[in-house]
Amino acid sequence: MSSPNPGPELPPRIARIRFRAWHRGTREADYMIGCYFDRFHGDWSVEDVQWFEDLLEEEDHDILAWALKTQDVPARFDGPLMARMQALDYVDIPR
Repeated sequence: MSSPNPGPELPPRIARIRFRAWHRGTREADYMIGCYFDRFHGDWSVEDVQWFEDLLEEEDHDILAWALKTQDVPARFDGPLMARMQALDYVDIPR
């Protein structure tokens, strides 16, 4: 699966992150994490990009649980970026 709208050419680091965000292994994780990346990465600082890269190293079931608030978010991921993920208003599921 790939993002529905790949957009313009991305720098290599961001392109790798985008690929990883959209190729998680489950459709649910692909849409949640991939849509989050597509919607917000353009406004991220270098530190935000690193936060997201670190998040991508975590298991999908943990990321989903943190976003759905069914599991406590570890301190290293808690903050405004996770709060934005928890809003879940960025997911655009093609029909």
